[in-house]
Amino acid sequence: MAQSDTVDRILDAAEELFAERGFSETSLRMITSKAKVNLAAVNYHFGSKNALIHAVFARFLTPFSATLETAFDELEERCEGKPPTLNQTLWALTESAVRMPQRNEKGISIFMRLLGLAYTQSQGHLRKFLEEEYSEPFGRFMRLLKDATPELSSVDRYWRIQFMLGATAFTMSSSDALIDILENKLGVETTVQEIASRLVPFLAAGMKAPDKMLVSLSGSGVSVA
Repeated sequence: MAQSDTVDRILDAAEELFAERGFSETSLRMITSKAKVNLAAVNYHFGSKNALIHAVFARFLTPFSATLETAFDELEERCEGKPPTLNQTLWALTESAVRMPQRNEKGISIFMRLLGLAYTQSQGHLRKFLEEEYSEPFGRFMRLLKDATPELSSVDRYWRIQFMLGATAFTMSSSDALIDILENKLGVETTVQEIASRLVPFLAAGMKAPDKMLVSLSGSGVSVA
């Protein structure tokens, strides 16, 4: 078996199992069994489970980051020195993801599931790896978001970004199920690209919503001012 083929089989198996079971619940023996390799092969190519987790993310994020940087360069050139709008910034990010060549039809949904797990499970090593390796493109994305929302305080912007990332991770990781539900319930066919096209305006509206909404609880009722 060629070395590159062995690495791909390990990464494919790890990616699928991590997405299905989570990081802690997936053992190296589960991965080797699915990949049909021995444990020595995993140790030889990756050295540790943490390094394997990093490699799973890097296989998607490294080419995506390069694509995203190009998209941002082209966007800023079109804007001729003016800050890109929020919609333009979100479109650049989304289109870079959906247009990337995928190894299989579930590539984006699996990766978004993994990305969600990176923030919901205790994986400090992974968050550190992502921050160190991909700080430039995603830091640039955050700066563009800041420039597009000068009316927001840092705290408001922080929370809205978290809500935006959560909505994106849920929607894109569930894209296969959402497509099936839409077809079965309404008889309408759709694609991942169309889901993205509907998601971006929703995210932009959330980021641009009125700054202050005072919610007070009064007895068993809720009043909003």
